[in-house]
Amino acid sequence: MNDCLFFGYNQYPIILKNKSDKITKPIQFKLKNENENENENENENENENENENENENENENENKNENENENENENEKQIKQISTVTVGYQNEAILTKEGNVFAKGKDINSRNPKEFINISSLIEDTNDRIIQDIVYGYQSIYLLTSNQNVYGIGSNKFGQLSLSSKIIIKKHKNLNRKIRKTQKPILMMKNVSKVFSGASSEHVFLLNSNQELFGCGKNNHSSLGLGFRKKQIRKLTKIQNIPKGKIIDIKCGSDYSIMLIENQNQNENPKRKLYSCGNYLYNGLGKNGDTYEFTEIKLSLFENDDNIIDISVGYYYTLILTSKGKLFGFGLNNLYQLGTGDTNSQSIPIQIELPKLRFNEDISNYHIYCGYNRSFLYYSPPSFSNLEEDLIKLFRRKEFCDISFKTKNGEIIKAHKLILKYRLNQNENQIDKLQEIISNKSIKESNQIFEMIYSNNSKINPILYSKIKEIINSNEKIEETMKRIYLNENENEKDFIIERNEKQYKFPKLILIMRSELYRGMFLSVTEDKSNKVTDYSELSNKSFELFEYWIYSNQIKEEIQITKEIIDELETGIDYFQLNQTNPNLIDLLIKNLIIKIKIKIKIKIKIKIKIKIKIKIKIKIKIKIKIKIKIKN
Repeated sequence: MNDCLFFGYNQYPIILKNKSDKITKPIQFKLKNENENENENENENENENENENENENENENENKNENENENENENEKQIKQISTVTVGYQNEAILTKEGNVFAKGKDINSRNPKEFINISSLIEDTNDRIIQDIVYGYQSIYLLTSNQNVYGIGSNKFGQLSLSSKIIIKKHKNLNRKIRKTQKPILMMKNVSKVFSGASSEHVFLLNSNQELFGCGKNNHSSLGLGFRKKQIRKLTKIQNIPKGKIIDIKCGSDYSIMLIENQNQNENPKRKLYSCGNYLYNGLGKNGDTYEFTEIKLSLFENDDNIIDISVGYYYTLILTSKGKLFGFGLNNLYQLGTGDTNSQSIPIQIELPKLRFNEDISNYHIYCGYNRSFLYYSPPSFSNLEEDLIKLFRRKEFCDISFKTKNGEIIKAHKLILKYRLNQNENQIDKLQEIISNKSIKESNQIFEMIYSNNSKINPILYSKIKEIINSNEKIEETMKRIYLNENENEKDFIIERNEKQYKFPKLILIMRSELYRGMFLSVTEDKSNKVTDYSELSNKSFELFEYWIYSNQIKEEIQITKEIIDELETGIDYFQLNQTNPNLIDLLIKNLIIKIKIKIKIKIKIKIKIKIKIKIKIKIKIKIKIKIKIKN
């Protein structure tokens, strides 16, 4: 979806052309210019003239461009695979799909602040360099690794990196007992599940896997909820008196914090509540007066069945999006950043009038974002792995569905019994329980339920997910489900036979449709081959075919099979034949990396053996010398 709502200060840069510099109420626009195609013909003649002039200069610049292309920075190539982008006050960071972080800024790279550098590669522990998430601060960046460790880099002016004053940095201008900044990632804490900070924030919260909250940094006006007397917290400190419930999110402003808590005591639709602490300046807390520990923000405008979907914090103002599609806001409003149509700041939450949304998607896929003084409401579809996406696509294609469910309006919705068997907990009654849930839901909600079962992704609709989570095997990844289908001993569920070299291999048609364009075209064609056999795989050796079969299910390499260059060459041919969907990671890339790693390991082992031999020789020489010295002393 390209649709988005915008309101607030329309400057630096201009978001909406031909509009006022202050958008007083939310207005809807498309990110792509709708008149772009209409203007194409008008601009063609101008472009032709420009191209003629450009061509004259092409030969002069050709040699320069060739040299520039040859010397293209490797970082720029990797940055193209973007997963997350985050921006602070004087820094920017980009997380790539491979788990690398490229950042730039004065406190990241003082020699060249405008150049992106790979800061994840600076982590000393080489096994801890795959980054799962990045979070911005005012002049700091926080890296959450796949091993659940958090590293901080950048400014430590208020102790927001939890750097002890005992650490000595040689030739540091501003040492003065306190470490002001670091351009090397410093390990802050282990066993962390989430990191919370903000673009105008000089404090940070870290949540561990036991739902214990720790914080450090600027605590003016008790923005960490640790009392107003402590202005700076330079060591990670446990935050006491946290409201009961599960911490869903924390948004940090300049001198305050907003916390979203989910009450899990209720069986139906867990309620979410907001709490705030810190400075009351510009009414940024949603209640009157400073608050020295997290205190509930009352939302009297809420309906009983309404719930909070998303929150965001700007410069002393906050926006709240609810499951009923309502938007609330409070705080500073001098530049219309609350979208209320006036410049009156709001000390308590007020509902913001929204234009009728054109989207038919679920409200839980909407997000709000507050900049310094402008605001966005936009649609963002839930993110899935490639295997999850394939399963969702498969669910939407009903040709091979073999089990039916009836919704509350009597409509029939179909699913795949094989997938449900492995996605639900291993209990015969779970399908009956699922039918009971579907019988009380609309067709739209039922579709969302099945998509969450297939993908195990609660973000599609968190409220509905709470009703089905008891019957889903939620601890198991999609890849594990596919492996269990692969290892399944029940041959009745493998309904397609591939014959090669007088050997038979059985697959469920469902899996082949999901992973291969060749079989998708074959099985969904009107002129389907009834022979149920494909025999043209003699080019693949048994090991290659076994490795290939395992990867089709799990998207992983079978560890028991030793990778060789011959296997890689064979599978390149096999992939073309099978017409596989584009998958991430690609099989050939995985195999090549695996092969390179093994070669490197062998080289390292050889080097270690040589080093050990040298050490042993040196030890023997030393022992002999010592013995000779002792004999001389005795004589």
